[in-house]
Amino acid sequence: MKTPEVIANPNRRQVLCGLVAALVAGGAVTTACSTTASSGASGTNTNGGQPPAAAGTEVAKLAQVPVGGGLLVDAPGGSGSKLLLVQPAAGEVKAFSATCPHQGVTVAAPVGGTITCPGHGSQFDAATGALKKGPATTGLTAVNVKVDGAAVVLA
Repeated sequence: MKTPEVIANPNRRQVLCGLVAALVAGGAVTTACSTTASSGASGTNTNGGQPPAAAGTEVAKLAQVPVGGGLLVDAPGGSGSKLLLVQPAAGEVKAFSATCPHQGVTVAAPVGGTITCPGHGSQFDAATGALKKGPATTGLTAVNVKVDGAAVVLA
């Protein structure tokens, strides 16, 4: 059995990707967090000693997320990170880490179907989080959410 590599001094991207993984509560490594080198878990709780937010945790009221637009909210679990909730069509809500994969800047809510990073101008599709224009090389990290009555909750 291969022993995971321990990162003594993780960079900002590795820490943020760890936070997103903790929020999803599955710990799955996503494409936006992958690198060409192997990067294992550090074994450190990165959300201030708080347990990861559980499925069913409310992140916003559905009425707060404009149809065709989005809303930046604090990610549950005490991590200090942000989520971007979008509603491409009435009743269809998706969430992404609001952290641009290029250099960790918080992206803006979508305008005209495009999410833009104010740091260096990377653009992402508001409905899918897919990369439309760099300098980022990957899309935004999806966070599983669902509509539960009048609330948007972690799935």
